[in-house]
Amino acid sequence: MTGVQGTEPISYPITAPTALEPPQQWAELRQKCPVARVTLPSGDEAALLTRYQDVRTALSDPRLSREGLASPDAARISAGDSEGIFSSPMAKALNAEGHERWRRMVGKWFTAKRMSALRPGMEAMTGQLIDDMREHGRPADLVTHLAFPLPVYVICAMLGVPESDRDAFKSWSDTFLNLTRYTRAETEAAYQDFAGYMSGLIDEKRTAPGDDLLSLLLDGADAEGEPMSEAGLVATGQALLLAGHETTAGFIAMMTAHLLSDRRRWERLLADPSLIRHAVEEVLRFDPNGSGFGMLRYVHEDTELSGGVVPRGTTVVCSMAAANRDESAWENADEMDLGRSPNPHLAFGAGPHSCLGQPLARTELQAVLSVLLRRLPTLDLALDARDLRRHEGLLTTPLRELPVTW
Repeated sequence: MTGVQGTEPISYPITAPTALEPPQQWAELRQKCPVARVTLPSGDEAALLTRYQDVRTALSDPRLSREGLASPDAARISAGDSEGIFSSPMAKALNAEGHERWRRMVGKWFTAKRMSALRPGMEAMTGQLIDDMREHGRPADLVTHLAFPLPVYVICAMLGVPESDRDAFKSWSDTFLNLTRYTRAETEAAYQDFAGYMSGLIDEKRTAPGDDLLSLLLDGADAEGEPMSEAGLVATGQALLLAGHETTAGFIAMMTAHLLSDRRRWERLLADPSLIRHAVEEVLRFDPNGSGFGMLRYVHEDTELSGGVVPRGTTVVCSMAAANRDESAWENADEMDLGRSPNPHLAFGAGPHSCLGQPLARTELQAVLSVLLRRLPTLDLALDARDLRRHEGLLTTPLRELPVTW
């Protein structure tokens, strides 16, 4: 690829030394090879961006698009012949709705004001889950007892989905986020099963609508009075369930792990809870795993970045996590400053495809942290932070477990 640096491509994702540390190569790539050749798990080649300004440009510039990832010459993520999530039936259905139109129809339900109204319920459920964890006894796995069930409860309540189906969602989402773990047959079966489930649920909402998001979307229309298509509704339900629990569950666990891995961070928040909002933003910036694999974009025309011209037809991997550690963009980039402000991190992306659910994720993280500090001030890790393990083979790399004591 002309304009993309490096004589030999690097295998991507890049391995990190521990669950809470960034890959050691990031700093060198940012300095010497900001647009680097990489080989994805599929064997296809792409260009990795690690500088803050390059990643922000790639995520915002209309010359690079997510929709282009369905092009025949776009790099595939997944191993074998499996479709990646960006070219999945779900993604194709959402693209068919028109991105701007879809965001207008769905985004009005994800405002900061609406999410704030949900916070008391989030805090009450967090408290209940903490009570259950304490009853279980020490040590306890914070992932099992809090980080996973809370976002599932919240997003299921928002969409009007039975919480009892959460184990099925976990299985489907793991398959959707596949890099190397599942076969093509398993992936296609998950797409079909999840779509069939969501289609049946939408039929139930038509018969007996409630005040949940799916029911509201059934009655909604765009500015021209056109409702969302059936395929669009199914894909919307899938996308929101997937993003609404998987990534937030990972953020809750990683946030807690980072704050407890250096006890001074936890003690500072205990002494000054007014820092909670800033602390959440700083953890989102600091965490090397929060954005997982990164976001892919397809280059539609030659684009100048700091490493040179990236040619048309290139697939780029935008590593938001690497960009969030860019020394040229952040003072003391490798230090966690709980009072850092402003904090224009890229954990939720940037531009027209930035995460629609970020107000929800922020509200959940702030709610969880405030209740944990209040109810479990003596919370601590039950193992050395260097022994924490992440799930591998998925687009996201959440912690397998987070053993804690108090």
